[in-house]
Amino acid sequence: MISKDTTFLGYRRENGRVGVRNHVIILPLDDLSNAACEAVAHNIKGAMAIPHPYGRLQFGADLDLHFRTLIGTGSNPNVAAVVVIGIEDGWTQKVVEGIAATGKPVVGFGIEGHGDHETILKASRKAREFVQTASELQRVECPISELWVSTKCGESDTTSGCGANPTVGNAFDKLHALGSTLVFGETSEITGGESIVAARCANDDVRERFMFMFNRYQDMINRHKTSDLSDSQPTKGNIAGGLTTIEEKAMGNIQKIGKKCSVDGVIDKAEIPTHPGLWFMDSSSAAAEMVTLCAASGYVVHFFPTGQGNVIGNPILPVIKICANPRTVRLMSEHIDVDCSGLLQREKSLDQTGDQLLEMMVATANGRLTDAEVLGHREFVLTRLYESA
Repeated sequence: MISKDTTFLGYRRENGRVGVRNHVIILPLDDLSNAACEAVAHNIKGAMAIPHPYGRLQFGADLDLHFRTLIGTGSNPNVAAVVVIGIEDGWTQKVVEGIAATGKPVVGFGIEGHGDHETILKASRKAREFVQTASELQRVECPISELWVSTKCGESDTTSGCGANPTVGNAFDKLHALGSTLVFGETSEITGGESIVAARCANDDVRERFMFMFNRYQDMINRHKTSDLSDSQPTKGNIAGGLTTIEEKAMGNIQKIGKKCSVDGVIDKAEIPTHPGLWFMDSSSAAAEMVTLCAASGYVVHFFPTGQGNVIGNPILPVIKICANPRTVRLMSEHIDVDCSGLLQREKSLDQTGDQLLEMMVATANGRLTDAEVLGHREFVLTRLYESA
């Protein structure tokens, strides 16, 4: 059982935030720079490239989100230092400047006018310096309230809403009472339960902002002339697992925010919370997309309840998998960090499974690798809003 006196060993960063990992990342601005980034990571052991397919001919709010996600990823407290590589100098330096505002060591290289060989050589030299400096950093004792925790579920079934998601909710109730900074989202999977979330909002301003985000999503569905979400919500896996409607799925999804938490703030995709409490982030329900957005928002540990089994990880945000489905626990044991199937088998109470999850959270914060980390799952998927220009 955690309390206000519970501590963990984290890395105190230049801006005061605390991380639980110490990555040096090689971050491509755009798809054309992936090969150079991967070459640098191949040269320098301890550096990690994070390739992705975007960054060219984006504009407007979509481009803003692209920059916000990359800057947020590099600024995450789980990252010790960053090498940014882009095809052009201008946009590359914009990401460098955004990360540098946190005080974190960062440098950028443009490929145009230099070519791959020169860029890879220079970036490798800098990455070597960053890795060696990061290897000297020591963990320090930190209060549990400084641990930012996000949540998103995936491959849900009936055991998710009855077991795994309430386990997360129990843990969130306990963390919220201690002043932690928490986040949930998955806007489409709130459909049918939005009034419940609105009723949990701390005040009228938060409620108005939440409904704006939810209605914006509904307007997008209407613009595309989609009468319902039956082709994707619930998913075929959800249906196979016993969930029949999006409303039913929403009721299970909302279990992740517990019984006592108020919704204290609302953020857009990849925005950073400004105070402790539980935040709602407007986000895709696609697993890798939302976990990527949570990392960009500064979260350092992620709770991922699953029913049918989901293998997702993230390059910088450790993903803790929770499952209450005994069949999934048996068949996909290498992916499940917390087995809470005892809750549905009446062998454990909700308080016990919540504490079990919190114990795993503290172990993860102290350095224990999650199953997704050990298995090499590094899914990094950027959210797109528009087609390219």
